[in-house]
Amino acid sequence: MGNLLTATGLKSYYRTVQGEEIKAVDDVSLEVREGEVLGIAGESGCGKSTLASVLSFTVLPPLYILGGEVRADGNNILVMDRETLRREIKGKYISIVPQGAMNSLNPTMRIKNFVIDVLEEHFSEISKEEALQRARERFEALSLPSRVLDAYPHQLSGGMKQRTVTVISTLLNPNVLIADEPTSALDVSSQKIVIKLLVELLRRKIIKSVVFITHELPLLRHFADRIAIMYAGKIVEIGPMEDIIFNPFHPYSRLLTSSVLVPEPGMKQKKIEAIPGVPPNLKNPPSGCRFHPRCPSYMEGLCNIEIPPLIEVKEDHRVSCFLYGGKNG
Repeated sequence: MGNLLTATGLKSYYRTVQGEEIKAVDDVSLEVREGEVLGIAGESGCGKSTLASVLSFTVLPPLYILGGEVRADGNNILVMDRETLRREIKGKYISIVPQGAMNSLNPTMRIKNFVIDVLEEHFSEISKEEALQRARERFEALSLPSRVLDAYPHQLSGGMKQRTVTVISTLLNPNVLIADEPTSALDVSSQKIVIKLLVELLRRKIIKSVVFITHELPLLRHFADRIAIMYAGKIVEIGPMEDIIFNPFHPYSRLLTSSVLVPEPGMKQKKIEAIPGVPPNLKNPPSGCRFHPRCPSYMEGLCNIEIPPLIEVKEDHRVSCFLYGGKNG
């Protein structure tokens, strides 16, 4: 399977009114492959949602893209004009279920009016009847009652609103669906239903891949093919799901998996430990490896001076740490 989306050297910073820069995404490179679920995990504030905005090109001030490429279908979407992006990329090649999606529906509009607006934005010739019929067929195909289309958002449960936004986000059959913490405000039962919906969208080939962003690492155990671990604006490890969950290499990844309970055989007796310290201020992040002030394997004169490269330590598994390469490799 080929890459549907490739990011290289992405830099995206927030600019404050005082002129300061918050390095939310700083030299990030990754690829999204056809047919996979790529999980992106990390502590709150590490840049996951900012990365989702950049990959889906939903960037608005005070967030600015300062460098790098995002290639989709052979084109660098970061240099496309907005009209081409709207017509060819957003919603059709890449779509996003934003964080807080349950609150993204206009409370004064019925769901059907929202759907009509989405389809008319991309198909000027489509009639309201055709748009509604397309929506009914999609809702019913994915086991959502079509009566939802006649409802106002406040008449739907949280889980139903999340599923509704997800279906609306995939009406144009995008290749890549970016789901930014779609289960964070849901109970366990609703979480399972939303994940089942995403799996069904992939199975039916309505979408070709999912980027699933979460701070709940155990959610990815039965869902993701690969996982990228993000810390302080950077990808510090990316590899197969089994490796990241059960045998991570980066000290931060190991501490992150030790800070949550993974309900799997052999893991239930694991001692739960908090990660020491606090995440850095991205206005003035630490020099060298950004994790070094909290790292139990910190090497003076190296980790605090130089940024470790993201290198392959085994097949399809990359780590940014001097324990595995670089100056001491």
